Amino acid sequence: MKKVLFVCRNNSGRSQMAEALLKNIYGEYYEVYSGGVEPKPINPSIVKVMEEIGISMKGHRSKSIKEFQGKKFDIIITLCEDTCPILPEAGKYIHVKFPDPKNADIETLRKIRDTISKWIKKELKP
Repeated sequence: MKKVLFVCRNNSGRSQMAEALLKNIYGEYYEVYSGGVEPKPINPSIVKVMEEIGISMKGHRSKSIKEFQGKKFDIIITLCEDTCPILPEAGKYIHVKFPDPKNADIETLRKIRDTISKWIKKELKP
């Protein structure tokens, strides 16, 4: 089982959606985590758009990437415009830009969610 870490600035939107989506789509093939450089609480609207497609965010919490220092991952995927200064060790690093959901309306959040889902289905297909 491959270990994957999704990283974005706050671990409150994109990386949370990506973690939940990968667990839901290909969870039997991946051990999935997410973290942020400057963690902030999960955006409640993110929880709502994930629940709309039957994915519960219950138990999810915003985490610092510092929690993963010393751990090894097969793949680390950064999802934001910023450069992440310190990343745990990984066999492969991937950088993908998805729009920042910080001040997005619900329809935009749905589009971001669906874009991340399509990317996962294509790029992380086992």
